[in-house]
Amino acid sequence: MSPLHIEVLDPMKLPIVARLYKAYYPSGKAKKDELILVGYFENQLTSAVRLRSVEQYRLLTGMMVIPEYREKGFGHQMMNYCEERVLTNQDFCFAYQHLESFYGQHGFQALEPQQLPSLLNNLFKRYSLTKKLVPMQYLPHLSN
Repeated sequence: MSPLHIEVLDPMKLPIVARLYKAYYPSGKAKKDELILVGYFENQLTSAVRLRSVEQYRLLTGMMVIPEYREKGFGHQMMNYCEERVLTNQDFCFAYQHLESFYGQHGFQALEPQQLPSLLNNLFKRYSLTKKLVPMQYLPHLSN
């Protein structure tokens, strides 16, 4: 499998990513104030990762791979890129339980909700009312 071409989204292309999310991940909405990274395979947009600033922290709010491109390693390529160029220990995610090990492979460590910064803990409480989520922080020095 050829590698993805990964880049920071050109703001002019936000409507394309917004349509992609609407079609494949309707609960996620790409916004202009987020850092959005996109992956292309053979010039086809296949994946996106969104990071939202919350005070001095960032929250990975949505990673999406188009269904026909799943199970091909594109999610791992996106996260490897983020690990090498984007993520710091000020980054968090609220992972679906079934994705905890995926994010764990990329430097995220599960936390107890009370270990989250206060504002993120409030968001976590709100989001976890309707979804089973695991709060995680990017801490690469603790990963294998």
